[in-house]
Amino acid sequence: MKFVSWNVNGIRACAGKGFLDYFRKADADLFCIQETKLQEGQINLELEGYKQFWNYAERKGYSGTAIFSKEQPISVQYGIGSDEYDCEGRAITLEFESFYIVNVYTPNSQRDLARLGFRLEWEDRLRDYLMQLDRKKPVVLCGDLNVAHHEIDLKNPKPNRGNSGFTDEERGKMSRLLSSGFIDSFRYLHPDKEGVYTWWSYMNKVRERNIGWRIDYFIVSETLSPAILEAGAECMVMGSDHCPVTLELNL
Repeated sequence: MKFVSWNVNGIRACAGKGFLDYFRKADADLFCIQETKLQEGQINLELEGYKQFWNYAERKGYSGTAIFSKEQPISVQYGIGSDEYDCEGRAITLEFESFYIVNVYTPNSQRDLARLGFRLEWEDRLRDYLMQLDRKKPVVLCGDLNVAHHEIDLKNPKPNRGNSGFTDEERGKMSRLLSSGFIDSFRYLHPDKEGVYTWWSYMNKVRERNIGWRIDYFIVSETLSPAILEAGAECMVMGSDHCPVTLELNL
């Protein structure tokens, strides 16, 4: 079973930069996107063979998530059960017979860390939510988690220590999640692989020089570890400041 996750940084803009070409080529069973930046009715994506599930932020042109699925899910939940966060359209959960897929767009702490507290509280609530699901059946969590977990996950760790996405607090929350019965599928298969990033600044030639961060993930329940066939990043796919990340499971 093939999964794709991509922060498209505005689906309307990305649709004009080859999104549909990549979508069709990927031929994923489940395709998740984050930062859709639109409201209902502002785009009509023709995705033959897929059911579409959208979670829009109340604030226009902000945040938002969507999942495109070949199979009809058993159930759908929008949000994680917290009004404070759910108004921003940051999560969608689809339930299938043997697993849950949870697509999230984690709040950014902002350059001055003004939203760090908001972000850390989100981490705790998301972890509790995932653990509740995991008690019922395995979980596949994907999305832009807005954190580089280890120094290997960004090009320049030392000057970025303490910056948004690489604070000790954010990294600690990722460690806590992974110690709660979940694994980073990419690092599970490629523990020492360097130079694999999923986000690059729009600054001049930063992406060409691969000065990036790995902040987009597929996190899965430990019980799914034997099912992981491949996990990677489609670093050459353009259309956003992020690239798609992929996961293949033998389910």
